[in-house]
Amino acid sequence: MVLVVVFGAALLVAVLLSGLAARTVLSTSFLFLVGGALVSDGFLGLIHITPDSEIVSVTADLALFAVLFTDGMHVSLPKLRANWKNPARALGLGMPLAFVFMALVTHYLVGLDWTTSFLVGAVLAPTDPVFASAIVGRAEVPAKLRQLLNVESGINDGLALPVVLMLIAAAGPTAHSAEASPGRIALELLLGLVFGVVLPLLVNGLVRFRLLGAEPKLQPLLPLATGIILYATCHLTHANPYLAAFSAGAALAHVSPEAKTSFEPLGEALAELAKFAALLVFGALLTPQLFGDLSFGGYLAVVLAIVLIRPASLLLSLLGTTISRKEKLVAAWFGPKGFASVVYGLLVLQSGIPQAEGAFTLIAVCIALSIIAHSSTDVPIARMFRVEDLAGVPGADETPRTTEEADRVGA
Repeated sequence: MVLVVVFGAALLVAVLLSGLAARTVLSTSFLFLVGGALVSDGFLGLIHITPDSEIVSVTADLALFAVLFTDGMHVSLPKLRANWKNPARALGLGMPLAFVFMALVTHYLVGLDWTTSFLVGAVLAPTDPVFASAIVGRAEVPAKLRQLLNVESGINDGLALPVVLMLIAAAGPTAHSAEASPGRIALELLLGLVFGVVLPLLVNGLVRFRLLGAEPKLQPLLPLATGIILYATCHLTHANPYLAAFSAGAALAHVSPEAKTSFEPLGEALAELAKFAALLVFGALLTPQLFGDLSFGGYLAVVLAIVLIRPASLLLSLLGTTISRKEKLVAAWFGPKGFASVVYGLLVLQSGIPQAEGAFTLIAVCIALSIIAHSSTDVPIARMFRVEDLAGVPGADETPRTTEEADRVGA
């Protein structure tokens, strides 16, 4: 219950300071991260959480699933069909470049073997939808840029997982070796996509039966029930839950816009709560010992991952596109590492491969510094785009998706 009290207190403080956060670089994400660190064994010792604690992987997994599900609802399939090239470039070229560059930096600066270095690259290559949503949900940002970041961060988590599993198996005999065959991984991806598309279609079909249908006050619970069933089904069948969540959100919004509209306030609130809980738990892992275990070369690799590798990789992938220079720079900078990397980093740590602890330390520090850097720069970045820049941009009049974002826009 101590953890519940700490979470409640952190939530209260975050709400009370949200007005200040709306006008400054301070962010509620940063508050929960620091709050988790302060109450952990490294400082006050109020809660005792270690990387192998089940609550770490569960909260990160739930937060990632919830945000992907709600983010998927903001994907317009007709617009995506018309503007698919930029997200495809980011996923097909930018992500592999980040993967390779990170592996090279890890090997030469940190000294990990090649297999483990590529494993670190695979874990840190995907951008995180939880923190990308801070910029994707802002009305000041042009719709084309929002769509690029939303689709990229929504899909790359599912694409990275097969590579992570295969590299873990290649690094040594582990409990994950049997799960890393190409056929099994392909089946899990396919099942995730199928479940994510079919389940919303089935639910929508049930709603249209003459004797069935939800009364208005219960309508928001229909997508929630769909998401809960999908989450459980994916974990029972080992289908890829992240690809399933994003595709389900997109499919549900496409076949039932009224369901999206009714669920949006509840869904955004639940996603925010899941994010804050996962941040608090992850923050508890950020002890002085963790930061002390990372070498100077490791810190240099982290800095390069945030300020050079991601920006350079995406800028290269967007060469020759019609996106403006300003939008390219914003997309290149805003590539945060987050809960997907937490989940995959825990898989690495729990795999028992020879250099698992060193790899996890590098991954955890990179995630922590990325969260701080990116969650503290969404307000200045959004203010780079003046309101008049949005004239004629489809979707520019969309409202922000969270209370905090609405406050920030109003500020």
